[in-house]
Amino acid sequence: MAADMAADMAAPAVMLREVADSDLPVIFRHMSDPESNQVAAFTSKDPTDRAAFDAHWARIRASDAVIRTVLADGDIAGHAAVYGPPQEREVTYFIDRAYWGRGVATGALRALLELVPERPLFARAAADNTGSLRVLEKCGFTVTGHDRGFANARGTEIDELVLALTG
Repeated sequence: MAADMAADMAAPAVMLREVADSDLPVIFRHMSDPESNQVAAFTSKDPTDRAAFDAHWARIRASDAVIRTVLADGDIAGHAAVYGPPQEREVTYFIDRAYWGRGVATGALRALLELVPERPLFARAAADNTGSLRVLEKCGFTVTGHDRGFANARGTEIDELVLALTG
């Protein structure tokens, strides 16, 4: 029985691929999860607004952003992206709660960083989002500053950390 539990918790194989139209309903479901949004903090104004989600994704898919679907053992586990103007490009990722704590975000970010070798890259995370901060630090990002911003998911201004990957 202990071996079965260990197998269930083993780190899944993580891959990135181009975003397909058929991924969007799954990604929308991930990004609509209230608990995930509470942790992420900096979310859309209304994560349950499908029309706004579709419009946002149409814009980012038409931009120069590098955006990928994250697969864990072949299942859609989230998405990861690099976006923004040169010298200010940021990474972002959103992983389904079912995959938290299993190395999926770290694997996805490492794969994204291999795909996008330009540096520097930046990231931001709620100061209390220890899981995301741990992923960023494992991937070589270091804290370079502090900020405050309005977190839609929490309805208030919160502390945020700014991180950079320079090498």
